[in-house]
Amino acid sequence: MLTEIGVTQVTIPLPFRLNHVNCFLAEGPSGWMIIDAGLNNSVSRDIWNPIIEKYDIKDIILTHYHPDHFGYAGTLQQLTNAEVWMTEIDAEAGLSYWEPDSIKTVNMNYDTCGFPENLSNVLTTDEKGFNVHVKPYPTVQHYLEEGMKFSFGKYEYEVIFTPGHSDGLITLFNKENSILFSTDHILPKISPNISYWFRGNRNPLQSYMTSLEKIERLNVEYVIPSHGKPFRNANQRIEELLAHHHERLEMTYDSIKKPATIYEVNTMLFKNLNIHETRFAVGETLAHLEHLHLNNQSKKIFQDGTWYYEAI
Repeated sequence: MLTEIGVTQVTIPLPFRLNHVNCFLAEGPSGWMIIDAGLNNSVSRDIWNPIIEKYDIKDIILTHYHPDHFGYAGTLQQLTNAEVWMTEIDAEAGLSYWEPDSIKTVNMNYDTCGFPENLSNVLTTDEKGFNVHVKPYPTVQHYLEEGMKFSFGKYEYEVIFTPGHSDGLITLFNKENSILFSTDHILPKISPNISYWFRGNRNPLQSYMTSLEKIERLNVEYVIPSHGKPFRNANQRIEELLAHHHERLEMTYDSIKKPATIYEVNTMLFKNLNIHETRFAVGETLAHLEHLHLNNQSKKIFQDGTWYYEAI
């Protein structure tokens, strides 16, 4: 299908359990365009170098600020002089999240989660480790906005704002052929991580579910994700994802029948994780706890430097 729509998938390996990211290359109105970039490392460099030698890259579209999509964009921009596009909210996040003041705030917030000794510092160190994978930062010349349209390959796509996985994540929709570049919004085999880390959107889980319902109304036939293989029938997958999060909300609610810390709830919801995965699990646990709290299903208490949640 990608060949038929004039798009080349560029799959870049990642050093995580989620072991790859799909980036995309196609001809645009003023030259060649890239969607997403991979981490800033030698693996991305070795994959992109022969591509940028062959094609005159004019634009780089970044679907969101997470390192596996955003990280190599600055280097790519320097090598190609391409202009970079992303949403303003994620541009601001990508240019600030890994800076020292931000990391310090992250560590302070981890200290309120009820972690066992030193886990806050271990998780913060993991967070710091991404600094080298996102620099040099790109210069973002253009902000993507809802409803903006551009040609990519053989067809035109509309920018659809679908926050949740990040506060400014976008997907790209071609109505004529019912094709969605779903980025990290809808994945075929796993649920995208929906995290809250004491900053940005207070209720990313609600935003995510609202965004799923927004895409559901489009009744998309062909889905091209940023992780995994293209698949058909977006609405079936959307129903599965919504059911998953409603189930997780019930489990989260059950875990706070008595006052519990964020870490205590996290250990009930997730098992057998490494440090990198634990950081995402904590963020997702907190997103579910905050959803319950903001929907008046729980209360939270700050006691002795630690947050406790309790079902109402």
